[in-house]
Amino acid sequence: MATATEDQIKCSFCGRDKRETAVMIAGITGHVCDRCIQQASRIVDEEMSTRLRESVLGSVNLLKPTDIKSHLDEFVIGQDEAKRSLAVAVYNHYKRVSQKSVGEDDDVLIEKSNMIFVGQTGTGKTLLARTIAKVLNVPFCIADATVLTEAGYVGEDVESILSRLLQAAEYNVEAAERGIVFIDEVDKISRKSDNPSITRDVSGEGVQQGLLKLLEGSTVGVPPQGGRKHPEQKLVQVDTKNILFICGGAFDGIDRIISRRLNTSAIGYRNNKGDGEVEKENLLQYVSPSDLREYGLIPELIGRLPLVSFLNPLDQSALRRILTEPKNALIKQYVRLFEMEDIKLSFDKQVLDYIVEKAMEYKLGARGLRSICEAIMRDAMYELPSQEPKPETFKVSIDYAKKKLDQSSFRKLRAA
Repeated sequence: MATATEDQIKCSFCGRDKRETAVMIAGITGHVCDRCIQQASRIVDEEMSTRLRESVLGSVNLLKPTDIKSHLDEFVIGQDEAKRSLAVAVYNHYKRVSQKSVGEDDDVLIEKSNMIFVGQTGTGKTLLARTIAKVLNVPFCIADATVLTEAGYVGEDVESILSRLLQAAEYNVEAAERGIVFIDEVDKISRKSDNPSITRDVSGEGVQQGLLKLLEGSTVGVPPQGGRKHPEQKLVQVDTKNILFICGGAFDGIDRIISRRLNTSAIGYRNNKGDGEVEKENLLQYVSPSDLREYGLIPELIGRLPLVSFLNPLDQSALRRILTEPKNALIKQYVRLFEMEDIKLSFDKQVLDYIVEKAMEYKLGARGLRSICEAIMRDAMYELPSQEPKPETFKVSIDYAKKKLDQSSFRKLRAA
């Protein structure tokens, strides 16, 4: 069988001679040149990237805002204003992500709807963010802003936030780039003074400046395992333009800033519309970006968090509902724990009212309910599993609850 000369060998795709190419790969019945291989590789990469993006977007359970709020109502009591704001922001964000022509062929570029929640501790900021991520079926992580410092100092780089998101997405970069990040305790990185720092503000203004590129949307080098970046470390490139950032903080003392602003803008402590007095007990509902700036957030960061919402303080009625109504209510959790021991647990109504009363007295918020319940139930959960014979029922009476709580460390709170 005669062997083909170089003049006779041509690329089966483009028809180039072997002399016109750098590399010609031979097959059983044909040849492929290096240029066709490169072009085919680009086509395959683009097609696989498109399929992966569509599969990621297809996994997002995008609901209408009213449906999102209905799902939130099953887990979070009250806070209707915050729920509505969050539902609209999330819905618009994922409509933006799913729009095929964003930033390409469309003249209208939809911006991100990053949010910031202002509310006292224990009012449900973290729970709202965690629940919305579960409802939508997207990667979600919670980052604590208190551990973040400027590059070169002891602590964590701001990029470590995205490391947690990558871990939550099982290192699927495409999925992580459409996730939700909740940055908690963002008020702890406030600027230490009203004037821009001329020296180092390691965990304050410097961290805020480091967060700007993440919130705005840019490609960031992320250390896969978190921690500090170093020159020889292999970094994962993550594009943050489609990541929704939700910030939350107690902003302790911002009510005084709001009070001063309202006093200067309305004589007689009335609001601008003149349709009634300002609610002094819940000044957070009047929070504005100017208040956040005076508190210590830099204007550039506030501009990247366009949606400002508030969470109402929990009153006695809300705490009572939190105990029993949500799908994962505390009382339901204890009942399930005792069911696993084949014991039917029940509570007197007076006990539930007593727990709420103590939570209000100690000003512990919703988190305090768990602490009080643990103090009351600890001895029963310790003794009953090993008791023989094991009782079929266990009822928590008001006398039992008062006795156990008085024996716990909570009596020291009362003394204080």
